[in-house]
Amino acid sequence: MEFILKRFDELSNLELYNIIKERVNVFIVEQNCCYEELDDKDLLSIHLFRKDEFNNIIAYLRIIPISEQDKHTYIGRVLVKKEYRNKGIFLSMMKAAQEFIFKELGEKEINLSAQNYLRNGYEKLGFKAISNVYLEDDIPHIKMVKSLRL
Repeated sequence: MEFILKRFDELSNLELYNIIKERVNVFIVEQNCCYEELDDKDLLSIHLFRKDEFNNIIAYLRIIPISEQDKHTYIGRVLVKKEYRNKGIFLSMMKAAQEFIFKELGEKEINLSAQNYLRNGYEKLGFKAISNVYLEDDIPHIKMVKSLRL
């Protein structure tokens, strides 16, 4: 199974539907968190995902490139469907995202707001905490950054 990278306007209707469905399942239903899922950042984002043999989204993240509003590149909405967790998909997906950001976008830094319980996983990938733990939608988060070593 390969990862797929697409800009918003390259996504099929079915891919977009399945991405939103899985994000709602994980972030709203599973984590019992009520927040505005559709935040307009998807329109600017590059979407990285993996499908199973039935075309269901099993892993997803979005890359939000530098824009006029924000001077940083972000990774967000990182998810792995429950039955696919602890199989190395998170690490391989994050590595694919980092490679794209550093090589294809030419960026030197990646930012993210991690759920604090996933902090160790991000640290294994070279991310460093740059804030104290804070609540975002009643879930403890921490701001993290990774810089390209030259």
